[in-house]
Amino acid sequence: MQSVIIVIHLMIVAALIGTVLLQKSEGGGLGVGGGGGGGFMSSRGTANLLTRTTGFLAVGFFLTSLFLSWLATYERKPTSILPGSTAPISQPGSPLAPPTSGGLLDTLKKSDEQQAPAAPAPPRSQ
Repeated sequence: MQSVIIVIHLMIVAALIGTVLLQKSEGGGLGVGGGGGGGFMSSRGTANLLTRTTGFLAVGFFLTSLFLSWLATYERKPTSILPGSTAPISQPGSPLAPPTSGGLLDTLKKSDEQQAPAAPAPPRSQ
């Protein structure tokens, strides 16, 4: 399914690039493209056809892009970044369980509590 959508997406991209390159340059940037002379349509009709074609292809490009991104997130499954990890993966939004073994912060907190004085002396009144 995904490979079919990717092929359609790439065909739309190629057609979109072609229609953009066929359009007449308005600023005269490189001096190529456009040109007068014969053709099966007038210059105004050709410009109108190319503009509409570009619009339809752009809509198709955005729709296939959105569908491909939705399809990619739909097939994603949570995995662990640690190799050989057997810990269960929690779902997003679920509360984390408190650690069973003391971590680095717990060890530091216990060492600070042991080094702190028992109670400060009350201030003397004068």
